[in-house]
Amino acid sequence: MTTVLVTGASGFVGTALCESLAAQGYILRRAVRTAAALDPNAVVAGNIDANTDWRAALAGVDGIIHLAARAHVMHDSATDPLAEYRRINVDATIRLARAAAAAGARRFVFLSSIKVNGERTMGKSFAEDDAPRPEDAYGISKWEAEQALSKIAAETGLEVVVLRAPLVYGPGVKGNFLTLLRAVARGVPLPLASIDNRRSLIYVGNLTGAIARCIDHPAAAGKTFLVADDVDVATPQLIRAMAAALDVPARLLPFPLPLLRTVAALLGKTAALSRLTDSLQIDDSRIRRALDWQPECALAQGLAATARWYHGQVVARSSTE
Repeated sequence: MTTVLVTGASGFVGTALCESLAAQGYILRRAVRTAAALDPNAVVAGNIDANTDWRAALAGVDGIIHLAARAHVMHDSATDPLAEYRRINVDATIRLARAAAAAGARRFVFLSSIKVNGERTMGKSFAEDDAPRPEDAYGISKWEAEQALSKIAAETGLEVVVLRAPLVYGPGVKGNFLTLLRAVARGVPLPLASIDNRRSLIYVGNLTGAIARCIDHPAAAGKTFLVADDVDVATPQLIRAMAAALDVPARLLPFPLPLLRTVAALLGKTAALSRLTDSLQIDDSRIRRALDWQPECALAQGLAATARWYHGQVVARSSTE
């Protein structure tokens, strides 16, 4: 594999992935949304959908890593959120995969989500062979995209590899993880000391390593893999590790979980609380055996890198105010 097209190249995972692949000697073609993000190896794809013209981007490409997606929208203003997720995560993926097959590309790596499996585990870790049970629009759209890719692979011979990832953290992280990180850094008291759960996460560097392994490993073709860091963590454990990385005290308060759920329901924050209190564990033994993949970065190392990035962002903002 020599020339690789990366969609979503300017995003959180895409930026880290392109840096990693370039260091390994891959020739990259970065698909970006706007010309402002252009570099000599970039192509402007615009807002992708079922009508995107991928011919120029795919010329001479051996493999595709498809990261671009409509991810979790905190305050969704779409009239029909599921239809909007399908437009980008399903229809655009189908368009790209068929164009890739027509252009003669060999392999298509698709970054999916553990949400395809479900939202929580109850004593048994999720595995690749479990029946999919997506609950929200994002998870449903990722599962539908996986099914469409399987059909295209059978029809065209395109080698599709699917990676389902849990919450990804690292420098440049956004969303719920950044919100929690910011709260810990500011010393906000968090009533989460009584939670006894276990959640799988993955550091962005570990994820990019898994993606790189999937792009050209012979045993990856046609497979679906779950990926995670080495250690699952309880929410209080994660907060303490964050605090240690940020060099601040961990301000955790005990609070009865049933009462916490009642308060969250009154505030309309039930889903947000569930992500902090439910367990979600991953069995990623398949990719470790089949591709000889191991996460290289431990939780403490990943959080230390994330904390350095966060402190840099704070300093940068302070200098412009």
